[in-house]
Amino acid sequence: MASVEEDFPRGGTAKKPTESKIVVQRPEVDNLFQSNEEAETKKRKGAAKDNSKKLKKQKTSKEKEDAKCVEILHMKNVKEGMLMLGCVKEVRDFEVTVSLPCGLQGFLGIKNISDSYTKLLVEQLDSADTVEICSLTHLFCPGMVLRCVVVKLDITKGGSISIQLSVNPKLVNKALTSSSLKAGMVLSGCVESVEDHGCIIDIGINGSKAFLPKKAIKDKHNVMDELKVGQYVTSQVEAIKSDGRVIQLSVNPLTIAQACAESGQGWNLTNLLPGLLVRATIKKVTKHGLVLDFLSSFSGQVDFLHMEPNQTSSYTEGTKVRACVLYVEPSTHLVGLSLRSYLVQARTRVETTPAGGDRIGEVVKDCKMITMHHMSGAMLELPDKTLAFVHRNHLKEPNEQANENRVAAIPEHTCRILDFSPMDQIHFVSLRRSLIEKQFYRYHDLQAGQVVEGTVSDLLNHGMVVHLSDHIKGLVPRTHLSDIILKNPEKKYTEGMKVKCRVLSVDAENKKLYLTRKKALVESSLPLFLCYTDAHPGRVSHGYIVCIKDFGCIVRFYNDVKGLVPLGELSFEPVINPEEVFYVGQVLKTKVLQCDPQKARMMLSFKAALEGETEQATKPQFDCEVGMRLEARVLKKSVNNLEVTILPDEMRAVLPTVHLSDHTSNCPLLWESLQEGDNISNLVCFNKNKQNITLTKKPTVRWSLDEGVVAKDFSEIRVGMQLIGWIKNIMSYGVFVEFPYGLVGLAPKAAMTDKFLGDTTTAFKLGQTIIAKVTNLDEEKHRFLVTLKMSEVISPEGDAQTRLINGLQERRAVAEMLALRDTSDLRQQLAALSVGQKLKLTVDAAKDIGVTFKSDDLVGATIQASKHHVMGVNLTSGQKVTAVVLHVDILSTCVHVSLLSKLVAKKKSLTEGSRYTAMVQYVETDFAVISLDDTAQLTVIQTSCHLNEILLGESEKLKPGRTLAVKVIETSCPELQGLPLVSWEPSAQKQQRTTSENQAGSKGHCFGKIVQGKVRTVKPTCIQITLEDGSTGSVHVSEVVDAAEVCLGSFPTSSVKVGSVVTARVIGGREASSHRFLPFSHPKFTYSIPELTLIPSKLDNSLDFKAVSVEEKLNGYKVGEEIMCFVSKFHPERKSLEVTTDPCITGTVELLATITDAKDASHPEKLYKLGQAVRAKVVEVSSKPRRFVLSLTGVHKLEKGSVTLGMVTNIQPQLGLQVKLPFGGVGTVAVTDLADAYKPNPLDGYSKDQLLRCFLLLSENGKWQLSLRPSRLTPQQAKPVKDLEVLSVDTLQAGQFIRGYVKSVGEQGVFIRLSRSITGRAQLQQSTMYFVKNHKVLAEHLPPNTLLTTKIIRIDKEEEFVDLSLLPADTGKPDILPESLGLPLRLVGEEKKKHDTKKKKRTLSESEWKQTEPQVPKKKKKTKTDDSDSGVEVYFREEADEEPKPDPAEQGTPSSEGPSRLQVAAGFSWDVGLSSLKPASAAQEGDSSDREDQDGTCQPQRKSRHELEQEKKAAEKALVQREAELMDPNLCPQDAAAFERLLLASPNSSLLWLQYMAHHLQATQIEQARAVAERALKTISFRCVTFVGSLKKVFERALQFCEPMPVYQQLADIYAKSNKTKEAEGLYKTMVKRFRQNKAVWLSYGSFLLQQGQSDAASAVLQRALKSLPSKESVDVITKFAQLEFRYGDAEKGHTMFDKVLTSYPKRTDLWSVFIDLTIKHGTQKEIRALFDRVIYLSVSVKKIKFFFKRYLEYEKKHGTPQSIQAVKDKAMEFVEAKGTEAAN
Repeated sequence: MASVEEDFPRGGTAKKPTESKIVVQRPEVDNLFQSNEEAETKKRKGAAKDNSKKLKKQKTSKEKEDAKCVEILHMKNVKEGMLMLGCVKEVRDFEVTVSLPCGLQGFLGIKNISDSYTKLLVEQLDSADTVEICSLTHLFCPGMVLRCVVVKLDITKGGSISIQLSVNPKLVNKALTSSSLKAGMVLSGCVESVEDHGCIIDIGINGSKAFLPKKAIKDKHNVMDELKVGQYVTSQVEAIKSDGRVIQLSVNPLTIAQACAESGQGWNLTNLLPGLLVRATIKKVTKHGLVLDFLSSFSGQVDFLHMEPNQTSSYTEGTKVRACVLYVEPSTHLVGLSLRSYLVQARTRVETTPAGGDRIGEVVKDCKMITMHHMSGAMLELPDKTLAFVHRNHLKEPNEQANENRVAAIPEHTCRILDFSPMDQIHFVSLRRSLIEKQFYRYHDLQAGQVVEGTVSDLLNHGMVVHLSDHIKGLVPRTHLSDIILKNPEKKYTEGMKVKCRVLSVDAENKKLYLTRKKALVESSLPLFLCYTDAHPGRVSHGYIVCIKDFGCIVRFYNDVKGLVPLGELSFEPVINPEEVFYVGQVLKTKVLQCDPQKARMMLSFKAALEGETEQATKPQFDCEVGMRLEARVLKKSVNNLEVTILPDEMRAVLPTVHLSDHTSNCPLLWESLQEGDNISNLVCFNKNKQNITLTKKPTVRWSLDEGVVAKDFSEIRVGMQLIGWIKNIMSYGVFVEFPYGLVGLAPKAAMTDKFLGDTTTAFKLGQTIIAKVTNLDEEKHRFLVTLKMSEVISPEGDAQTRLINGLQERRAVAEMLALRDTSDLRQQLAALSVGQKLKLTVDAAKDIGVTFKSDDLVGATIQASKHHVMGVNLTSGQKVTAVVLHVDILSTCVHVSLLSKLVAKKKSLTEGSRYTAMVQYVETDFAVISLDDTAQLTVIQTSCHLNEILLGESEKLKPGRTLAVKVIETSCPELQGLPLVSWEPSAQKQQRTTSENQAGSKGHCFGKIVQGKVRTVKPTCIQITLEDGSTGSVHVSEVVDAAEVCLGSFPTSSVKVGSVVTARVIGGREASSHRFLPFSHPKFTYSIPELTLIPSKLDNSLDFKAVSVEEKLNGYKVGEEIMCFVSKFHPERKSLEVTTDPCITGTVELLATITDAKDASHPEKLYKLGQAVRAKVVEVSSKPRRFVLSLTGVHKLEKGSVTLGMVTNIQPQLGLQVKLPFGGVGTVAVTDLADAYKPNPLDGYSKDQLLRCFLLLSENGKWQLSLRPSRLTPQQAKPVKDLEVLSVDTLQAGQFIRGYVKSVGEQGVFIRLSRSITGRAQLQQSTMYFVKNHKVLAEHLPPNTLLTTKIIRIDKEEEFVDLSLLPADTGKPDILPESLGLPLRLVGEEKKKHDTKKKKRTLSESEWKQTEPQVPKKKKKTKTDDSDSGVEVYFREEADEEPKPDPAEQGTPSSEGPSRLQVAAGFSWDVGLSSLKPASAAQEGDSSDREDQDGTCQPQRKSRHELEQEKKAAEKALVQREAELMDPNLCPQDAAAFERLLLASPNSSLLWLQYMAHHLQATQIEQARAVAERALKTISFRCVTFVGSLKKVFERALQFCEPMPVYQQLADIYAKSNKTKEAEGLYKTMVKRFRQNKAVWLSYGSFLLQQGQSDAASAVLQRALKSLPSKESVDVITKFAQLEFRYGDAEKGHTMFDKVLTSYPKRTDLWSVFIDLTIKHGTQKEIRALFDRVIYLSVSVKKIKFFFKRYLEYEKKHGTPQSIQAVKDKAMEFVEAKGTEAAN
């Protein structure tokens, strides 16, 4: 559709939506064709005026032109926020399908009804009790008209757009306000709640409550209960009360249907709603629709679908009409209207089905096209005179060019009805041939039992999804994937695979289709039970078991037809437990015993279905034995076998086609000659089982069974035994050989032949008879290996002659059978011919390849002689000649003859036993005709002397003209029709050439010579041609078809057929030894293997055919050029593709330039087949050194802004991902560019060699900056970005919250990576609320790439500095350091000022005292207090490291207990000098000067004498005050430093220690308080009787009020820590007696003993613990003691304990993990590796073994060498392969 703004300007420039009032006041602005640009022009000045005038003229003319075309609403014009009128088409549980105008369709989700309904749904989900809630089927019904808004345009999996709708009044009525509401307005809403006197309706307007009285509802509804929460209601505003806060509504359908929107109601383009009825005037009539004026100032369009069909002629300009608003596009002010009566007259319901009934999917012929609407589509008239619409996209195939005129010119059309649009009341149809011819268009087209083909689209846990067409998909349940239950269906089925299925059932209404892949069901020829009436008693059909019960099996057929097989009908033998015999999903033949269609019940039997077969099958078990000679009659012929019945007992048996003869070429001939009803004699049974009897007619196998050269079962097989068998299966690693009695052995590739064998498929054919020798036996698995090497097996004597006679007799039998069947004389005459017989013939025609003849006796036969057999004879048409018969092909009625004089001459007699030189005259698959010297005698020999002979090369095979040394065994053999019987040995092969051949060979083939030859082999990349002179030529794939005619994806060589005669031209050659292509620049060189071309344009002799060198060809290619090339090779190790453009030029395509989807990386060779034509772009080309690099992805270089595949080469926490790109490029992905939403450990999901889609941001110094953000890769499909890309500092603002990754932690602070180029810094004081002395504390807790939320404090845009804060007060997140570290809080605010003041006083006093630094030091410099302190104070400072609060200058005393002792300390200060005390003003000055000095703005000022005296007095006053404070005995210390000083004077004062502890506990510093208590216990002299006494009292009181066990434990810990070993041990002994059932007590006692070094005592305690505790705790206790041994005792002993436990409990992987951790910590590398080697071979789940391998690899990466790392990887590979082999077996 053309731009809406140009087609329908809504008056002036599109300003803000709030301009609705202006629109009403100035109707001329909204006129359709009147532009308001004149008004704008007046405001402009200077040159702008002229420009605007020009613009106005151009635009006005364009408006007039575009206004002629009114389009329907297309999908591309639908935008989010668009308001539309729709009607309910289909209601489902969670979604409503809505029909929209112009054939569009949208979906209304359950969440988009209303806020109250959504709230109700949430409550139902959250509450345990089910809240009564109406489903969508109760709220909506088909045909209901809705006002809806487009909330989202989704992209479906198939790539199409899905319109998501909402009827939420807050979105639909978004533009309305309480002040804009007027009485009479028709609004849509949803029921919010049902009250006693009516309903509250949500109309989506803030500040307004709409009420629908009960009385108003009863006018419309009979029962009040019909209205439910969430129900959609169209209502009219009756009254507005309280300034719009209360709205009274009515729902009278008659009033609403007639209510027209008036301009006085305040409607404008901003708040106009769909569904409103308006009075309008037709302003313009066009071919494709109308343009209307409505509400006095607005313009809208009516497309042809919404004009009344029978009133088209009455639509003239100026006519007044009533129209209904169809859709409103707010951004462009496009309004669509409808004049259809069903919308204008009754706007609450429309019909969802047409009057003629449902016709969707119907193909209709003889339709006439009435009108063609430009840019919209066309109207068709169906044969029944109903109208239908074809969308413009459906006038043509998707990939065709649009040609509307051509379509309109066709008189009659065939279409398929796609859908019925309720909103347009018209059928939408398609003219696409692909859709019309589609077998299945909808689910109604499918029937149960139908066999269908589909494509696998998805594998799920419960089955497989198969697509039959674009819109029809079915499910193959997991039990129906195969005849047996598949454990790993993904190995059998892959996405895109074509499969044949049978329909089990189809539910067209709910679009549910179930299929089966069970071969027994798909290929079943038995009648199908589609309903119960089909199941007549006595009928047999295939069914599958769905349920197994104690009383029998339930069997299902099609369409849910099912029946019961009772226990007695399951089998002939009694079945006690059916589950042991049958399984769910099993397919079985079942016979109907009883059926009641009315009750849908059926009684079935497995036993009865098998009775007939079993009776027949039970008889022959005794009569037919393996090795018996039999006669049989052919019952049925199939490609692979003959079904026969053994005479005279009529037993069924199978005769495979390959078992008709020892000669593979005779098998199809015999199969062709046999017909149903024929009798076959000389058959032998070679295998018999319960299912069938298998027969053979192979004479060699028959002989082996007669002679007893067989093994009847595996126990009879011995190494060295020689057996006759046949090839059963050919694999890449060897061939499986089958022997009589069903035994199968494997001949590995190396044991197949004495020669080098590349491809096993070239050696033998399926069914070929061979002699095998047993080499290896596997008694356990009943498998054996054999060798087929001729050097290791011995042929039976006379084998070759016997096989020859048998083979020729079979040929005779075929000829005789065909002659008997054919009533014509020709076959009988051909059957009478024999090799060597002379014929009188007439020359018919002489051709290049040979001569054809006619014969009066053989009318209709093709008689021909090859070029070789007419050599030296001049022939003319009609000439009479004598010829000798070489071969008769009775099937094709063809006779091959020779006119050579030495063959036609009179025969000479032969001498038995003498040797002759024979020449091969004619060759076929198994036999060859030879002539003996100049005796004119012909005979037949076999092409191979040995059963196992493999002829690999062409040189080894017999060819006409080749000479052999033969020996005459019998001069006239009756079995050979009087021909001599000879023998020959392959060793006697000597290739000799005739004179003519030698001449041809010596002559060679010069460049440019045109030659003729016969196609010998066709390979994907080359064709081998046998030339006239017998030499071989080669045609490269690029020289078969002209480049212009090569189709992309085609295989040029496939167009040439083997055996066809072609004309070629020599363009080069290959040396016979190296097969290196010789350059074209030597046209005079004669080649042994000529390189040829078949391209017709190059075969013209008149053309100047010049040679072009490789260098010239390479230089002819340009970088970026697109060329046609052919796939020649795939290198799996490098995963690169080799392509060829010419016989001498090969290019390389790397993996990343081959694929565009990472899914194809594992098997890129599947995308490209050998010999396939592909288009490639030249990436790099040079002749010296020769380099030719190509790309198959359509791009040849990396460009900024593009998306490409890349491979991860390295993962570095500091840099991110290092990525290898196509065409030699490298790039880096920063951690901030990995995702749109940051996550912790961002690099965890990536691994080396992983393939990724990367977006190229920019290139710096040859390296690319990459992004993996979905918003970059697929901006259309990406979810909203959580963490935006920070492209520059300008986009950041102070106060903004932003997430980033830790880059590093240093003395300057925490550096946080905000983007790849911007790093922010959080200073240490802005990083944590705790006081940290050293940044290393932060570094330990913030490793690189830790994800943090920060707040921007300050941005310096010039320097590009970003200062951040990590403090919880700013970010709202927990502190980056855990509370468990026990760090002191950093002082802030007034506390900090006070602390700083005191610190400066002290620092100053010290500096003056020492006279080292007379000036006030800067804040940033370290003070020298530590250096100048006395040793005692330093000691206490070290003790208090955990609470590093600076020592204040104050010192207090504890309360009155012991005043004399405390006063000593109070009168002495360690570090306070007189001069350090300054008055408050001085302190402030010092502080300010300190700040000034820090800022670099400090200037020295001289003070007056008066000021100096005042300072001195103030200092003395402060000193007096300080002394008084220190002398006060009642003053309690206020900080840790004061307590430390007091404790220095009174270390044994328990009261002071307790006060110190209380001080910490008040500040909730529990860890510090505990530390003080421990120091107290160490420091206070235990000679103090009071303390000990008080401790015992406290302990006894604690036992009364607390749990006794923890109290005992605490006291034991106190004793242990204070080195009171005896007391502690005594207490532990009491504890283990009192709490013997408590595991923790025993562990605590053991730990104590081991810490004391009493290892033996600890072992005794362990033994006591094991006796006392429950047995289930034993393992845990032993392992805990073992851990204690590792930590405190003997690690070796702990190792032994663990070893014993894990030997008994090897599957306890948790214990293995603990053992590994302890061994890594305390053991040697040897021990650790030995432990890992044990654990990776445990018999536990693969997931757990994978975890241990991962740990092993991590350990080796940290402590090992590259060799040890590789060794671990190798072990992992072995493990995976072993598991794969187990699964396969």
